[in-house]
Amino acid sequence: MNHLSQIKTIAAELNQQLLEIRRYLHANPELSFHEKSTAKFISNKLTEWGIDHQTAVGGNGIVGIIKGKNPDKKIIALRADMDALPILEQNTVDYKSLNEGVMHACGHDVHMSCLLGAAKILSELKDQFEGSVKLIFQHAEETVPGGAIEMIEAGALENPRPAAIFGQHVFPEMETGMVGFRSGRYMASNDEITIYVKGRGGHAAMPERVDDTVLASAHILIALQRIVSRTSSPQVPTVLSFGKIVTNGAMNVLPEQVSIHGTFRTFSESWREKAHQLIIETAENTARANGCTCDVEIKRGYPFLVNDKQLTEEARLAAIEYLGPENVVELDMRMTAEDFSRYSQIMPACFYRLGTANKGKDITSNLHTSTFDVDERSIEIGAGLMAWIGLKKLMEYNE
Repeated sequence: MNHLSQIKTIAAELNQQLLEIRRYLHANPELSFHEKSTAKFISNKLTEWGIDHQTAVGGNGIVGIIKGKNPDKKIIALRADMDALPILEQNTVDYKSLNEGVMHACGHDVHMSCLLGAAKILSELKDQFEGSVKLIFQHAEETVPGGAIEMIEAGALENPRPAAIFGQHVFPEMETGMVGFRSGRYMASNDEITIYVKGRGGHAAMPERVDDTVLASAHILIALQRIVSRTSSPQVPTVLSFGKIVTNGAMNVLPEQVSIHGTFRTFSESWREKAHQLIIETAENTARANGCTCDVEIKRGYPFLVNDKQLTEEARLAAIEYLGPENVVELDMRMTAEDFSRYSQIMPACFYRLGTANKGKDITSNLHTSTFDVDERSIEIGAGLMAWIGLKKLMEYNE
């Protein structure tokens, strides 16, 4: 039996166990930086399977290692994230979240299950390949500054250092059985922007005695849109959006302060730096022109995610072997962000998408929604495919 057939056979044998793992993780979600029980569960499973690993790496992160023959010859890494979101689940399923207001609405329960499955498969095949596979179970993907940077700073990518890293993410816009890849720039950087507009508050019927912080805020919002429409290059995708304004005034009360909260996303680090300065200058000048002052806070988030061209092409070809060419598609760029980008900025990386939808069963809800769920057939596929992509890369290194 060849390696491809072996992986598919083991994945099928593991399927029921992986479904139970996924359902346990889904029912017991934990928020970013609080994944202690999740990490303990994963550690116990790795211990049960005889896979060496470290815990509490950079926080709640786990780093495992599967050593094949000549384990130092070449190393690749596989990554999954562990945290959940502050969302109240609305699904009526047996594995519904038991932690009210916390939900695996981004599929991280599936990511962990697939990586555990891939780890078990590769562990069973370790006498058949040269090199090693590093397993990265990362905490806090959903919250800036993110767990990736903490794990990197704690040495997760050292001793031994991988030559490449792969990440897999669920994709409810694609049917189960399909996967998607994109070379080059794939996901945007993200920064959190907060603007505090300040002035003299008071009675709305006495405008001569107050500074209209609300009107100043409206002018700031409009002025900032020119940064994207008239300052950024059309060749560099850019988003500047504001989704929250807090005034705490009343119908007849103009507040002393208005806070404006938004996000800035792009695909160029040089433009990102310039845009930050433009946001600050535009907000301050517009506030001043309206008789107010303002403070601008920009919380720097993740860099943009770039998929290594050669590595992604190799993974795409491996997926074609595993699933057939009709089930492997090209992805579009996305303005969403992922801190897998931290890895992609320092080593060859490939971040790809696993189809999880089933229109026939009405499993189509988007990520970060209260009704998000997956077609669980995707877990066996995701575990096997991740193992196959990793194994193929090690075999290519050894050719």
